[in-house]
Amino acid sequence: MREIEYTVNDPNGIHARPAGVLVKALKAYNSKVTIFKGDKNVDMKKLLALMGMGIKQGDTIKVQIEGDDEEACAAELEKSLKENF
Repeated sequence: MREIEYTVNDPNGIHARPAGVLVKALKAYNSKVTIFKGDKNVDMKKLLALMGMGIKQGDTIKVQIEGDDEEACAAELEKSLKENF
């Protein structure tokens, strides 16, 4: 299992268009991807659940990736978070 912590820098937080691109990219992997913010957690491959988290600029999130392709999935996720959020 891999864990990533990331502080969102985008002034709009995690918002629809880049979140949709991220979710689409993650669906190419078999690994289970769960995002945590405070006491909430959701499947990061579900756009509406991700948007429902209400993640804003300055929020620190934790993401757990678990599966047979977790290394590649984690690399894609880290790249996408840094480029888009």
